[in-house]
Amino acid sequence: LTAKGFPNANNKPSWNHGSVGKILENIKYLGDEMYPQMIETETFEQVQNRRQEQRKKLGRVMQPNSMNNQSPFSGRLWCGECGEVFRKYIENSGKPSEKSKWKCKHYIYKNRVHCNCGVITDEQIKEVFILAVNKVIRTPSLLQKKQREIPKCYSPEFRKLDQKIKDMEADEQFSSKELATMIFQRAALLYQTAQVHDYEHHTKNITQALSGREQQTEFNEELFLQTVKKLVIYKDGRVEIEFINGLIVHETYRKGDKYASS
Repeated sequence: LTAKGFPNANNKPSWNHGSVGKILENIKYLGDEMYPQMIETETFEQVQNRRQEQRKKLGRVMQPNSMNNQSPFSGRLWCGECGEVFRKYIENSGKPSEKSKWKCKHYIYKNRVHCNCGVITDEQIKEVFILAVNKVIRTPSLLQKKQREIPKCYSPEFRKLDQKIKDMEADEQFSSKELATMIFQRAALLYQTAQVHDYEHHTKNITQALSGREQQTEFNEELFLQTVKKLVIYKDGRVEIEFINGLIVHETYRKGDKYASS
C-alpha cells in the first residue's frame, strides 16, 4: 500500500502493521447507519481467528520479556480514587516469602503518599473475577441490558464536505475521479470522529465464551482476557468489573473480616 501510494485515513501514503490491523478489526465494515455492510460477518470472524493464529505463530500472544504480558491484570486495574493505573510491586523478591501486590501508580508521588487506595493481591483479583463472572453465568440476561445511545457528532468539516458531495450528485456536474476523492475524504473525516458501536459484537463474544460453562471455582486466565475490559478499585474494598461490552458488575474484595484496603 505504501509503495503504491495509497493514502491512509490521514490522507498520507504511509501504512504499517498497526494501521492495517485497525482496518481488519473495524466492525464498521459490517455495516452501520451510514454505510452498507461491506463484508460478511462470517468472513469478518474468520479474519479475527486468522489474526489470532498468526499472533501465536509469530510469538506475539505472550512475550515473557514484555512487562505488559507478565500478568493478565497489567493495564486492566485502575484506581477508583484518583484514576491512575495500578502497578505490580514485588515484596521480598527471590525469597520464599515473595509476594506480589498491586498499588495505584500514585500511591507514592513526589516522595509522598498521594493516593491511599490501598493494595490488592493477585488472589483477591481472581476471587473478584470469579464472583462477577459467576453472576453473569447465573443471570445471562445481564448481558442484554439496553445501552445508552451515543449521539452522533459530526465535525463542521464533515458536514460541509458531505453537503458538497450531495450537491454535486444532485447537479450531476462532477468527474468520477473528483467525486471519488471527496468521498474518500468524507470517509476519513468520519473515521476520525466515529465512535464504534460494538456492544452487540462484544456481547456475542462474551456469550460464546461463557456458553456451556458451569459456575467457576478456579480462575481462568483465558476467560478473563476474553471478557474483561478493566477493574476499578476503591479504597473501601469496592471493585467495578467492566466487561468488554460495557456491562459493569459490582463486587467487594476482603481479607479475612476486614477490607483488603484498610
